[in-house]
Amino acid sequence: MNTTRTNAEAGASGAPLSGNLSVGPDSVAAPQFIQGMGLFSATALVMGSMVGSGIFIVSADMSRSLGSPALLIAAWLVTAAMTIIGALSYGELAAMMPKAGGQYVYLRESLGPLWGFLYGWTLFLVIQTGTIAAVGVGFGKFLGVFFPSINTSNWILHIGTGKIGLNTANLAAIVVITLLTILNTLGVKMGAAIQNLFTSAKVLALAAVVMVGVLVSDPAAVAANFGAGWHNFWAGSGWDVLHAAEAGSKTGDFVGLLTILAIVQVGSLFSADAWNNVTFTAGEIRNPKRNLPLSLAIGTGVVLLLYVACNFVYLSVLPLAGDPSATTIAGRGIQFATEDRVATAVMERAFSGLGAKLMAAAILISTFGCANGMLLSGARVYYAMSRDGLFFKSVGKLSEKSKTPVNSLWVQWAWTCLLCLSGSYGQLLDYVIFAVLIFYILTIVGLFVLRRTKPDAVRPYKAFGYPVLPALYIVMATWICVVLLRYKPQYTWPGLIIVLLGVPVYLVWRRNGQSADVAAT
Repeated sequence: MNTTRTNAEAGASGAPLSGNLSVGPDSVAAPQFIQGMGLFSATALVMGSMVGSGIFIVSADMSRSLGSPALLIAAWLVTAAMTIIGALSYGELAAMMPKAGGQYVYLRESLGPLWGFLYGWTLFLVIQTGTIAAVGVGFGKFLGVFFPSINTSNWILHIGTGKIGLNTANLAAIVVITLLTILNTLGVKMGAAIQNLFTSAKVLALAAVVMVGVLVSDPAAVAANFGAGWHNFWAGSGWDVLHAAEAGSKTGDFVGLLTILAIVQVGSLFSADAWNNVTFTAGEIRNPKRNLPLSLAIGTGVVLLLYVACNFVYLSVLPLAGDPSATTIAGRGIQFATEDRVATAVMERAFSGLGAKLMAAAILISTFGCANGMLLSGARVYYAMSRDGLFFKSVGKLSEKSKTPVNSLWVQWAWTCLLCLSGSYGQLLDYVIFAVLIFYILTIVGLFVLRRTKPDAVRPYKAFGYPVLPALYIVMATWICVVLLRYKPQYTWPGLIIVLLGVPVYLVWRRNGQSADVAAT
């Protein structure tokens, strides 16, 4: 009888897969990944995956809950602090385990295979594919600015009275997702080249928004948000001020400063999310022990600096407070910008009739690059899961020609397109916001676990500020989760259910993997 243990068996027993953390999904013989991405490409992947359309929109909803310019900036600073601490902490794990799969591998090695699988399961079912679907349909919607026939109401095939079916907006999304999937099957260098181009373009677009604010700030908006010796900026930000837990609430709960800042992180934290996607592609990065930590630090730092600057721009061009019934851009303010498109309102103030089209072009570039980065990186996680016997076997193969996980890319494409047609991706994403934070917390807990269980493992980079900063992240993220459980149950309990549904699926995959191994012997 063959006594060699498979990765799936080792994982099922809870034993570590390797004493030196070197055994991983991409350690098997040829074909192997090509290390085709350098520091610039890795950083572009971090930045490109982070910047979608959220920064152009979410500040409107956040400002309705906060009601204070100072608190709006504070909320984005909290997001910046948490994201950068998270990135610096992940840098140690990435340098220790530069394997395809990234966060999946970190959870598998630190907390056990079940936790790695639950992350990969949720990533495939909703987080990655749902985000790609939402970004793709967002691309279609903004393409409609130039081609009005492309919109979510122009149905080609409509099933029932809901959102299920094919309309011109999600058709555009499917076309873009298909094109990018094809390009990524040609090799990591092709995917990286696309990412480099569009990340450079979107960063320039964000910088342009900042420059517009510097050049065309509105004196009335500046006075409203910063005037009276900065009194207006700080108004409504005191510790004794109570805020409605839901924007516009008249009879609901009212909460204090720390609680309201936690509630609005739903918008800002997840506008800055997906920075971890670069870790999924670790097997294709040159000198990953150096370039992964650097790309995480540089990428998150630049993007978050631009995010905070953009919000100062919004405040310098539009008043925070507004009237939803107003007919002018200034009258609606940041709080009630048309369809929450704050950045578009800023550009319209600066360039009148051209503003909407300029902003739409910037968002098209942004969403295209974001979709590419997430398609490229997500497929590597499913590949790693398959190599551990926890996903479809065919997904764990690399193309002989391009050395890319072609089957994984196409499985991801199929599920993403289905989500586009279902129209449910937005609701699903709301459900997993809480789950994403839970997995970030668990991964950083894993950093502490590995310091204890693998003290002699090679660590080319050690987390900056350890143990204080990683512990601070855990405390801050846990507080946000507790607050969301209380005040945003619609975002929490369904997300937990999606994660927990992965437990029986994991048991099935593990049993099937063991049965296959027994049959082979």
